[in-house]
Amino acid sequence: MRTHLRRQTFLRNASFLFAVLLALLTIACAPKSNQSNSDTTAQTQNLAYFVGSERCASCHVAEHKAWQGSQHQLAMQHVSRSAVLAPFAGESLNHHGKVTTFSTRDNQFIIHTEGPDGKPADYTVKYVFGLSPLQQYLLELPGGRLQAFTLAWDTRPATSGGQRWFDLYPNESYKAGDPLHWTGYQQNWNYMCADCHSTNLRKNYDVASNSFNTTWSEISVGCEACHGPASQHLTWAQQGQPKSQPNKGLAHLLDERANVTWIRNTSTNQPQRSMARTTSKELDTCARCHSRRLQLTDNVTAAAPLAQGFHVALLDQGLYYPDGQMRDEVYNHGSFLQSRMHAAGVTCSDCHNPHTQQLRAPGDAVCAQCHESGKYASEKHHFHPQQSDGARCASCHMPTHTYMGVDNRHDHSLRIPQPAASAKIGAPNACTSCHNTRDSNWAQMIINQHYPQAKASYQTHGPVFAALERGEAGASAQVMAVAQDTELPAIIRASALRRLSLAGVTVDPTLLAKAAKDADPLVRGAAAEAAIDNAAVLQPLLTDSVLSVRLLASQAMRQELDTWMKANAEYIAVQRYNADRPEARANLGSALLAQQDIQGAQAALQSAIKLDPGFSLAYLNLADSYRAMGDETNAEDTLREALRRGRDDIGPIQFALGLSFVRQGKYAQALAALAEANRREPDNVQFTYTYAIALHDRGQKQAALSLLEKAVKRRPNEAQLIELLQIYRNGP
Repeated sequence: MRTHLRRQTFLRNASFLFAVLLALLTIACAPKSNQSNSDTTAQTQNLAYFVGSERCASCHVAEHKAWQGSQHQLAMQHVSRSAVLAPFAGESLNHHGKVTTFSTRDNQFIIHTEGPDGKPADYTVKYVFGLSPLQQYLLELPGGRLQAFTLAWDTRPATSGGQRWFDLYPNESYKAGDPLHWTGYQQNWNYMCADCHSTNLRKNYDVASNSFNTTWSEISVGCEACHGPASQHLTWAQQGQPKSQPNKGLAHLLDERANVTWIRNTSTNQPQRSMARTTSKELDTCARCHSRRLQLTDNVTAAAPLAQGFHVALLDQGLYYPDGQMRDEVYNHGSFLQSRMHAAGVTCSDCHNPHTQQLRAPGDAVCAQCHESGKYASEKHHFHPQQSDGARCASCHMPTHTYMGVDNRHDHSLRIPQPAASAKIGAPNACTSCHNTRDSNWAQMIINQHYPQAKASYQTHGPVFAALERGEAGASAQVMAVAQDTELPAIIRASALRRLSLAGVTVDPTLLAKAAKDADPLVRGAAAEAAIDNAAVLQPLLTDSVLSVRLLASQAMRQELDTWMKANAEYIAVQRYNADRPEARANLGSALLAQQDIQGAQAALQSAIKLDPGFSLAYLNLADSYRAMGDETNAEDTLREALRRGRDDIGPIQFALGLSFVRQGKYAQALAALAEANRREPDNVQFTYTYAIALHDRGQKQAALSLLEKAVKRRPNEAQLIELLQIYRNGP
């Protein structure tokens, strides 16, 4: 089940990358009609189309039976008494003074709550969303919108704290009009959740009417969500001609585990795949939903490579801890890509039955499929009492984090606990998460006693990423070394490149050129992002075979090239596809501005503000478009409006306003705005640097020196600030 979205902060101009970070995976929601036009089109063009899971059942009896009752099969349901797990018997919940009641009337399930106008009203549950450990309910709003209600039913047993209504935002009270209110766009099923809870989903958003006509072939996650449209496979089966069609007519043949076993490597005594895994078909299929990602189009099926339809988030600050442990809700894919298991060729279905979604064996037995039980299930290995929680493999190697209030999810990076190292970079560790009265030094001491020559961690990038976050001297060179270490997982190398580019570090062109040719699209995409206006690196990436990479390249190079125009056109198409979101409209404005279409850019940015009057980034980019025209009056007015109506991002708005005042010669107002920007974000090097220069230029040398001295104490290795401090100390 998707989780509720935490509000994000934008600190740069709109770009594809920050749309990714907007947390495009969220709660639960539901569709309007149940017949996709794409099926009809496919039939008329003799292409593969969706036929429904029931057509698969007659031949695949065991698989269909296993799927029945699973989280996939019940991902979304029509309303019925058996599907609705909450009582709806007149119970109520008071949250921050707002009372919501749940009742049943005329065989309908009614939620009486605050609506989009701020007034209480009755809303009928249209669909049931999710199963365990919580269930949400989808309510309908005008324009084909289905919204996930933010009070959910805890389906756990009462003995585990369940069988109750609870608020997904227990510490917040969102008013009508806020994007995180149940009526807001952050709770909208059509965008936030539909593609992962139904099969063959088509969002069908119309910009002109600001409405949806969302369709699906199957209300929940059926066979074809993973195997692709099955019409040609059905024809193959009915004709009984095994060799008449390749792959038995299947659009997506998940055969990576066929005839594969796990054997013991005689030299290392470690489990080894009998045949190396050379493709990622299964992982890509699962990652379509089990990853933090941005959807680029719904014109792809499971048969397409992941990066043709989605852009997967990297190990970014705020999403992951510096060592790669999950922080925000990132699901499993990005974590698993970091693991030794992934490198060894393990796939999702080695551990999970894809039809039941249950483990292939209970508890530690799933690990013992490959790892020696006698060696690892002993107290000598885990040094905890047998049968205790601490003796379980997952307790140490896959610790949980709770999302949506009650949903404990395992970290799939499968790492060796390193308490002392984790503590140094501000990351959690499995030991003190359980032994919460002890510190990391105690935990490390215990581990060292049992493992004086401990095996090195597979994930070694944590201290390096943390050093870059802290602005330490030499950190960028260390992260550069991570980026080019081909022994490391691709997602770590790609994340190193991305972190360097976000930190404003110029990456070695030789490294970029090599990364741009990497086999993994995550690395190629990160190379594109870091290669700003580097034509030698970017030009080949503009025609990359993968859509996600082409889009990133188009945003990094905006020269008048035919290849750039084509890639930018694809980028614009993606933003129009996601135009039900304000960040996509802001991105569209940036893309049009790059094409010198100032009028179109401003229209897109103004429409983003209309969609969300509190969306600060749109104001910033709109003001920047006025600046580009030399219209500082409108730029200033736009930024002042952002201060009145915008959410978050007050620092960047004040900074932009300060620069506008400088350009207008309003120096006293400029100093005040730059001071406020620096006060709100004292660790923002750009803000501090600019404010110090402004103070010095206005004859306030001592104030500039004091500002820089305090900043350098907080970030003693920030070369840019140190250099400016030395200049001012030695200068006139």
